[in-house]
Amino acid sequence: MIDLHTHSLFSDGELIPAELTRRAAQAGYRAIAITDHADRSMFDLVIPRVLRVAGDLGQAWGLTVLAGIELTHIPPTEIAAAAAEARAFGAQIIVCHGETLVEPVAPGTNRAALEADIDILSHPGLITAEDAQLAARRGICLELSARKGHSLSNGHVARVALANGAKLVVNSDAHAPGDLVPLELARKVALGAGLSEEQFEQCRRNSGELVAKALGR
Repeated sequence: MIDLHTHSLFSDGELIPAELTRRAAQAGYRAIAITDHADRSMFDLVIPRVLRVAGDLGQAWGLTVLAGIELTHIPPTEIAAAAAEARAFGAQIIVCHGETLVEPVAPGTNRAALEADIDILSHPGLITAEDAQLAARRGICLELSARKGHSLSNGHVARVALANGAKLVVNSDAHAPGDLVPLELARKVALGAGLSEEQFEQCRRNSGELVAKALGR
């Protein structure tokens, strides 16, 4: 399992990076990105601290650990600048918190995120065909979420992504120990959203490509 959307207690997660990554290793993960919620007020607090320990934790537990960030509830007009700033602080994976059905995310967030330097648009809700086409052109992955609430639109996201050539990934959006998703559960999330077995395998390849790209930055 490669999971590129998780949270530690640097935002609203329950675990420090050491325990989060240890539990991920025990769940059979090959790679994990710690992508805490943040806006521009705290990039300097979060990203360098995860970067400081990521390599050592990965070596200790036997998996790849990436330092990322989830741009969260940032005004759409500021998302591009925020993504650039996060990248400058060393973020290896940038997720943007999409227009989920269960939170008051500002309209226009999906489009602004897809025009910025991000890697994954998380739980993008009722994403439009036009935005899925933009994701496809820019090589940005759309997320199928295993998290309660955010997963409500997985079927729509899968259908629109597949119809418009956008890449998909499956992530846990883990905040607590029980949220980490073993590979078989990730498979069920994908199949439950309407993907075939081969399309799920493509999701896994998409995640692997993002890890390789992050390590090559």
